[in-house]
Amino acid sequence: MEARVQQEDFDLGIEVAKIRGRFSGIGAIASFVGFVRDFSEGRKVSGMMLEHYPGMAEIALHAILDEAREKWGILDATIVHRVGRLAVSEQIVLVLAASPHRMEAFKAVEFIIDLLKTQAPFWKKETTTEGDQWVEAKSSDGLAASRWVE
Repeated sequence: MEARVQQEDFDLGIEVAKIRGRFSGIGAIASFVGFVRDFSEGRKVSGMMLEHYPGMAEIALHAILDEAREKWGILDATIVHRVGRLAVSEQIVLVLAASPHRMEAFKAVEFIIDLLKTQAPFWKKETTTEGDQWVEAKSSDGLAASRWVE
């Protein structure tokens, strides 16, 4: 299980190859890649600044990965979350989950990204036509994460 916070971009192919190299018995690797959009809340976005709480962000990401392994029985998973200034269409976040079967991998990726959006200490400031604006937590993200609570 790997969780990284970094400024540098990531390569999906390289990250998949890393997981494949760590485990045999993988029948599926599911992925999610999030990008900087050019719109938000009806405003034109030209870029974004992502900040995090160093040390605590990594702890939160590893806790989410541990929970995903326990809940879905995945063999391995990776989270890469970028920070710093990002332009429209740049990659922000990568989530990979590897399991013997596809269903567990799909569910684990969905679970990981839902919890990441609500439990990891990251903050986004969008550069818009109306100036820089902090992105507020969305109720839809909380609702998505709440469905995993038993």
